[in-house]
Amino acid sequence: MLTTRLTHALGITHPVVLAPMDGVAGARLATAVTSAGGLGLLGGGYGDGEWLKREFAAAAGTRVGCGLITWSLARRPELLDVALEHRPAAVMLSFGDPAPFADRIRAAAVPLLCQVHTLDQARQALDAGADAVVAQGGEAGGHGVGTRSTFTLVPDVADLIADRSPATLLLAAGGVADGRGLAGALALGADGVLVGTRFWATEEAVVPARAQARAMAAGGDDTVRTSVFDIVRGYDWPDDYKGRVLRNGFVDRWHGRETELTAQLAECTGQFEDAVSRQDFDVANVTVGEGVSQIHDTPPAGEVVRRMTRDAAARLGRWASPTTAVGGRDGTAPREPEVSGP
Repeated sequence: MLTTRLTHALGITHPVVLAPMDGVAGARLATAVTSAGGLGLLGGGYGDGEWLKREFAAAAGTRVGCGLITWSLARRPELLDVALEHRPAAVMLSFGDPAPFADRIRAAAVPLLCQVHTLDQARQALDAGADAVVAQGGEAGGHGVGTRSTFTLVPDVADLIADRSPATLLLAAGGVADGRGLAGALALGADGVLVGTRFWATEEAVVPARAQARAMAAGGDDTVRTSVFDIVRGYDWPDDYKGRVLRNGFVDRWHGRETELTAQLAECTGQFEDAVSRQDFDVANVTVGEGVSQIHDTPPAGEVVRRMTRDAAARLGRWASPTTAVGGRDGTAPREPEVSGP
């Protein structure tokens, strides 16, 4: 077991949080992660109110939170009311300024997690009063700015938090797929991790088995950041954000030719939608991060939590005394995971 400030603050056993992957992290996956001692977040994504109500209802009796895409929430702010009505364990906001929504979340006494990709975004999250900052490196699957790596961004944000808001928690995200990633994140100054791709490849994830098999046959070098799937799906993402996906025939044809894709959008959208219905992943998207190289099976999500924390505790235990101080620019900041036997 690994006990950190995150486990104390959120009342969980393990410092592992499920990334709220749109369309993937439903009630079955979120409750499996929570039941194993982590925290499951529903993938509220672009904001389907009926889906959110249904998944919260399906998770009844299990503490779960949810994540929302901030720029999309700004267009449909009523979705935050839907989420807060269900007393979520936390709300995570990503890809936009959290300030317009932070007061409502705090007033509901719900922990606010803000995902960031740069130091400027981390400052914005602290100004908004985030309870936890999620520092996501460019290795991550799905959307991001992609200019910083987890290995350098996390300690930079840890130092910023130590200087400006020491009580704020820090989660690392991007490329965390096993116990090595969790141990490394804690050593870099994080209080826990947010995990996407590893949970994408589990029994409970809402992902076709054919997509999971294609991903496990690939590796991190086979991923790319691109906007082609946003264009063909009609998602109006801010220019800085691109989605990390597996390369396939559709990416090879259109990546770098986005203007031509837009000119042929009606035809290409039809081809894409047909491919999704037929599970043809040479055209349809497979959204995973560089950590896919470390994934070779699709176990239950609870087993992923147990494996990850067991291995991280064992690795940290080899290098340190039973109570190990990690984090901070000189290694002495008060982030002290207690390491118990696996």
